[in-house]
Amino acid sequence: MSEFGWGSTTDEVLADKDLSGRTVFITGANSGLGQETARAMAARGAEVILAGRDQAKLDESVAAIKANHGKAQLETLTVDLTSLENIRAATSRARQRFHKIDILINNAGVMATPFQHTHDGFEMQIGTNHFGHFALTGELFPLIERGHLKRIVNLSSRGHHFAPVDFEDPFFERRAYDPWIAYGHSKTANVLFSVGLEQRYAVLGIHAYAVHPGGIQTNLGRHMTPEMMEALMARVTSRDTGFQWKTIPQGAATSCWAATADELEGKGGVYCEDCHVAEVDDKSSTGGVRSYALNTSYADRLWAMSEELTGVRYPS
Repeated sequence: MSEFGWGSTTDEVLADKDLSGRTVFITGANSGLGQETARAMAARGAEVILAGRDQAKLDESVAAIKANHGKAQLETLTVDLTSLENIRAATSRARQRFHKIDILINNAGVMATPFQHTHDGFEMQIGTNHFGHFALTGELFPLIERGHLKRIVNLSSRGHHFAPVDFEDPFFERRAYDPWIAYGHSKTANVLFSVGLEQRYAVLGIHAYAVHPGGIQTNLGRHMTPEMMEALMARVTSRDTGFQWKTIPQGAATSCWAATADELEGKGGVYCEDCHVAEVDDKSSTGGVRSYALNTSYADRLWAMSEELTGVRYPS
């Protein structure tokens, strides 16, 4: 049972961890949860690779971390998760520059975007949040195999409650687009990806965890209109009368916990919230993981679809 909970922070979770000699790769590390996760890991001695689309913003993130942790070991890598071609090029550079990855944190994401497509024709939310990270993780797999801790953390959300993956129409080609249903698809896919990784690679000592960070005010909601934000908050508070925003260090704590907690050793393929492994719950609107998000048949189906659409083949 974890000693940490809803209000725990990154520094509290990592207080007794020595990450010297460990390499951590974090997507979306130019701001928000990703930057805070990078800062906290670097403060405990890890070499951290900050990945994001914009080199200037990555440089700003590095400067902000070094302002408080002058000896932080930080590297950057530009990658655009909306482009498979860009992912292939970026990961090729990563394999040349870096020897290993001990912890991969797939943190980047978008939420409630207008109806858009990635460069490869995928609906933007599932294309970025899942297919981009599926391709990235597969291309980085040789580095993960050489790592010591061998943990993969996929940022999901309680938004997976909104909808399971629609395998018949994942890109809204035959129905009206709903930004929240699309977000739900992508967040469920993040959990199923963790299940699929665990099924295939636990035997190699590689373990995967899906994480709900909690409600945090970051730039994730940059695509939302004031009306959308108001409607979302009305929906959330009607179902969870005790809802409170987390700070960014509180929001990033569960990622840090899933990446390092001793009690999770050998126990991946789970969904974590508030620094605990969540229980399966198909009714609650205030917590838990939906059973469809842990369904191994769905995980296999998503894996096959992801390999076909991205062209990325994981080691067998």
